[in-house]
Amino acid sequence: MSAPVSRTALDEPIAAFLAHQRALGRGYVAVEYVLRRLRQFLIRVGANDLDQSCFDRWCRTQRRLAANTRRGRQLIVRKFCLFRRRSEPTCFVPDPTYFARPQPYRPPILVAPRQIGHMLSRATSLQPTTRSPLRPAVIRLAIVLLYTAGLRRGELLRLTLADVDARNGVLSIRESKFHKSRLVPVSLGARRELRRYLRQRLASPCDARPTAPFLCNRNRGWRAYTGTGLSQGIHQLLDQVGACDADGRRSRIHDLRHSFAIQALLRWYRSGADVQAHLPLLALYMGHVSIVSTAYYLRFVPEVADLASQRFEQHFGDLLLGGAP
Repeated sequence: MSAPVSRTALDEPIAAFLAHQRALGRGYVAVEYVLRRLRQFLIRVGANDLDQSCFDRWCRTQRRLAANTRRGRQLIVRKFCLFRRRSEPTCFVPDPTYFARPQPYRPPILVAPRQIGHMLSRATSLQPTTRSPLRPAVIRLAIVLLYTAGLRRGELLRLTLADVDARNGVLSIRESKFHKSRLVPVSLGARRELRRYLRQRLASPCDARPTAPFLCNRNRGWRAYTGTGLSQGIHQLLDQVGACDADGRRSRIHDLRHSFAIQALLRWYRSGADVQAHLPLLALYMGHVSIVSTAYYLRFVPEVADLASQRFEQHFGDLLLGGAP
């Protein structure tokens, strides 16, 4: 019987590709994840190199994912293969004609403040588990920070204890999307929640070293919460409070970030603030390169439309009625 495959023809090209991209100052964490999983797939099926048949079989393992996610991963593999072809002219390169078709991104399903209140109450009642003794506190604080600070899920999960200044209410977000780091001050209410959580998080026997994960569970030692573990807990609460649209589609975790941006917009309109002047500040707070990225989150929902119409009428209603300005 032949020995199981432990190395593939992709090993050295993957290392060279990642080293090349990172030399340009790019993180490429997600790309590495996809390529490593592809390599593991080849080992699992007993293949040494990538060809059309293996690529098709790998694509079939991705069918549970959304079309845009599948296409993104297929494009990563193609980009890697094109890089490899520079030194190996005969290597396989997949044809993008047969990749998953891009689909319009699903519009966000916003979560109302009252629903967040119900979620926080229910989070406190969650049962801790052997692997997650801090589960109620973790899920509650995650909802608070995702909704009131507009964090990305990955940013929240990567926080360490050293990144959290509970006294001053500031989070240090390091090397996030677009390779930007930033300081995120949180509200007074969120600051109280941070302090409440840390009283449990820093108690024995939890890992209290500064480099330890901020949101942690007890799976083979004190480790950071995974995206799956956090999502399951929050999705359960979203279902319980009915955070869904008319078609029954549930809000996603990223929709909390959309909800944060919309709530900021509503506060500005209600307080009479200059919305346009505040948009660059919101972009900076959310970690965007420019307000063009932030605009994606600012949906023209009925509440915003009503407030914008009221402001327009206040300033220009006389003109429309034929009166003096």
